[in-house]
Amino acid sequence: MKVHIDELAGLVGKDLGDSNWITVSQGRIDTFADATDDHQWIHVDAGKAAQGPFGGTIAHGYLTLSLFIPLFSGLLDVSGVTTKVNYGLNKVRFPAPVPAGARIRLTAVIASVEEVAGDGTQVTLDGVIEIEGRDKPACVLQSVLRFYR
Repeated sequence: MKVHIDELAGLVGKDLGDSNWITVSQGRIDTFADATDDHQWIHVDAGKAAQGPFGGTIAHGYLTLSLFIPLFSGLLDVSGVTTKVNYGLNKVRFPAPVPAGARIRLTAVIASVEEVAGDGTQVTLDGVIEIEGRDKPACVLQSVLRFYR
């Protein structure tokens, strides 16, 4: 959905629908492990992980969380802005691991919109990152985003 910054307040409570699916490949997991120096075997050692609690390698929780932005960008495109900022997170939980090769998507609802200093608008978003074919979500979060004119 494409909206102008002035239309955001009218979207409070609106379900933004489902994003496109993103595949969380082993290559993506390995790249994230290299970038963060988190090479725990459950993420990068397929042989050992096959015998572990998840039956294979899984994505880092923070990798899953970092994919929120590309997923969100597919749901809402805000125009009339010069800058978009991730202001923070109010809550994050990882109810289920994302197996290597799984696909994830975001569903989201705009919880609140308020004006902030510096000619900005703050949007609080309730999001759920789902795993294709799984009952439990990978991530449940409340994200705070700021858009500046």
